[in-house]
Amino acid sequence: MTETAQATTAPPLATRREWIGLAVLALPTLLLAIDGSVLFLALPTLSADLDVDATQQLWILDIYSFLIAGLLVTMGTLGDRIGRRRLLLIGGSAFAAASVIAAFSVSVEMLIVARALLGIAGATLAPSTMALIRNMFRDPRQMAIAIGVWFTCFMGGMLLGPIVGGLLLEHFWWGSTFLLGVPFMVLLVVLGPIFLPEYRAADPGRIDLVSVALSLAAILPVVWGLKELARTGWEGTPVAAIAIGGAMAALFVRRQSRLADPLLDLTLFRNRVFGTSLVLLLVTAVIMSGVSLLLALFLQSALGLSPLTAGLWLLPQAVAMIIGFQVPGVLARWFAPPVIVTLGLAIAAVGFAVLTQAGQVDGPGLAITGFVIGCFGISLPMTVLTTLMLGSVPPDKAGAASAVNETSSEFGIALGIASLGSLAAVISRGELATSLAPYVPVPVPEHAAEAAGTGITAAVDTAASLPGEASELLLELARAAFTSGLAITAGFAALVFLALATLAAIMLRERRAGEASETPDSQTVETRPTTEGELR
Repeated sequence: MTETAQATTAPPLATRREWIGLAVLALPTLLLAIDGSVLFLALPTLSADLDVDATQQLWILDIYSFLIAGLLVTMGTLGDRIGRRRLLLIGGSAFAAASVIAAFSVSVEMLIVARALLGIAGATLAPSTMALIRNMFRDPRQMAIAIGVWFTCFMGGMLLGPIVGGLLLEHFWWGSTFLLGVPFMVLLVVLGPIFLPEYRAADPGRIDLVSVALSLAAILPVVWGLKELARTGWEGTPVAAIAIGGAMAALFVRRQSRLADPLLDLTLFRNRVFGTSLVLLLVTAVIMSGVSLLLALFLQSALGLSPLTAGLWLLPQAVAMIIGFQVPGVLARWFAPPVIVTLGLAIAAVGFAVLTQAGQVDGPGLAITGFVIGCFGISLPMTVLTTLMLGSVPPDKAGAASAVNETSSEFGIALGIASLGSLAAVISRGELATSLAPYVPVPVPEHAAEAAGTGITAAVDTAASLPGEASELLLELARAAFTSGLAITAGFAALVFLALATLAAIMLRERRAGEASETPDSQTVETRPTTEGELR
């Protein structure tokens, strides 16, 4: 192929309008991240004000994430059909309205309903923003930079959330944390029609409501079951919920394969790049969420740090990830995407290998060092894999692809907390039982040993109720057992990342010509010629 022919087929570069549009898309991204972190700070105050019991607290926290997870696939596909900008603006307006309802709730029931509405609206935001990035930035390098900015905004929002939320709660009532999102959404609704072009599939077909119901029936029980397993351990009800969700998922897949206009196009998963990237991102989410939970417990329960001090120790991890999101754009000048992905996963393996030595020195320094290295390594492939996923599907499927990506993240987080949390608990329980055996029933009573075996938090509480020698002994052995569980789990994570690096090197080493093809004729593009011309 001649240089002239290559030039004519090269994807167009983004203009100033697209980069300003990216800044507009940062608004809902920041909001979702901030909103997810401030509620934990507001929960004690609003619980006292509205007389919220423990079960209602769980509903307030979980209904939002449940509905987001359950509706991501539906909303991603809906955006492909009615227009991604339109869905984003509708979702942004609904999010602002629901935020006002939540802020001025006068009962716990009203707040739970408002949180449910926020979850429904929130499900429109992430897939719409990511799909619009796919359509606005056709050049792979520019798309990688844009996705890196998206991830940076999300991580930045998580950093800002506790700070901003703490300031609001110090000077205003708990409802102010919900009103925080209203200005973001107002700006989105005002600026979106000016700077964001509209994209939709040319012949999208109808939405199959039975498929929507089946997707909810599949996703919600599984997510709920995984979260319950993380909270209560292996019990019959959450296991049954996961089994029911799996059966509904099988029915959903069967129906999609028979529909002319499926809610989820299963042919996406036949694409090697898409499927491999999805698996890598899913497993990374599992490891990241599980180890994050264990490290937080290690800092507070095993080392006895205050929540504030533990939070400050975790700040370098977020900073490392923000830096890591930008690195692939620089490395892309010299290395192909599979090389960057493999390198990042290998660095993550090194970081978690360092984390296995957490109990060998006093203090959190070595554990945090290993975790920071691991998180930096993880951040490198996240932007590249997301770029590969979106770039491997036609533009008219970008909404569905983005929704699958986000849904896998929700599953990964829930699965990681349940699975790795359970793994570490089994290990530490066995270690504690073995080390405590010579000291039961004297000086440690049997009931105290049994209670301590349920988890590190229970062990710390139980030790506090015992007299001096028994308390110190139980606390020392429980902390050592938990640290051992963390170290073994981190070693398992290191081995997983080595396996993922190998998988990436093999499966992503070359891309087939048809996998990255774009089909511009399959979509309808609405632009604003005057505005675009002025900006150019």
